[in-house]
Amino acid sequence: MRGYLRCPSRSIALSVLMMSALGFAPAWAASSPRIASMNVCTDELLVPLADPGQIVGLSRFSRAARLDKGAPRFPILSGGAEDLLVLKPDVVVASLFDKRSTRELLKTNDVHVIEFPVPRNIAEVKGQIREMGEITEHPDRAAAEIARLDAALARARRAVGGTHYRVLQLSPRGWVDGSNSFMSSLLTEAGLVNTAGELGFSSGGFASLETIVNLKPDLLVVSQADGIARDEGHAFLLHPALERFYPPEKRIVIPEALTECGSVTLADALEVLVQQLKRINP
Repeated sequence: MRGYLRCPSRSIALSVLMMSALGFAPAWAASSPRIASMNVCTDELLVPLADPGQIVGLSRFSRAARLDKGAPRFPILSGGAEDLLVLKPDVVVASLFDKRSTRELLKTNDVHVIEFPVPRNIAEVKGQIREMGEITEHPDRAAAEIARLDAALARARRAVGGTHYRVLQLSPRGWVDGSNSFMSSLLTEAGLVNTAGELGFSSGGFASLETIVNLKPDLLVVSQADGIARDEGHAFLLHPALERFYPPEKRIVIPEALTECGSVTLADALEVLVQQLKRINP
């Protein structure tokens, strides 16, 4: 990796060879914008909405293969400004969480950087999908993804029906996303009652085992169900007190990879939610 960062021209040469081998090179001369992504969340927005030849590179933490099993292996960027300055994409999409100094350096060198904030609700997710569709010049694909999200949301609402489940989204170490969080919006939009607000958490906070048990949510929303305590944080979710009151049949399991970014993967997260609700309440 150190050699890669010291010699951006070498990394660019490797990227060029890779893209040529995949048949991407002709697209570089096309009128469609060439786009690079600096963040895994902008990766998830970009890959489904762009032509493969438009994608100059993805973030070093890219999970593009999870988005589409048939997706080609796109060039992976270093995370610094060097390779982007050499590649000269028409647009760089980034998160406001990406290193500010890198973003500012790119702007200083006349690179067009478009920054995406973390979405707080479903409406903002749809807005970002629509914006990425405009960047890629494929608004029809963005509209299709928004329609897919709306359809998945409708199915989730039907699955919830009139149950009015009180749920608590719980992460390792007892972290709870607040009532103003994106995850809270997702649960509420699906028709579930998020109890995070009852804890007084607006932006999020840590809840003790005693607090969770006393809160008495009907269901916990967690990101794993393999019963493995990989570290102390995950061990919290397997504490005997929680397992007593919240065995598997009282836990909704939605993989974190589907919800950590406000992107097209939310439709998949909602489909998982529907299946989990059917398991809990057949």
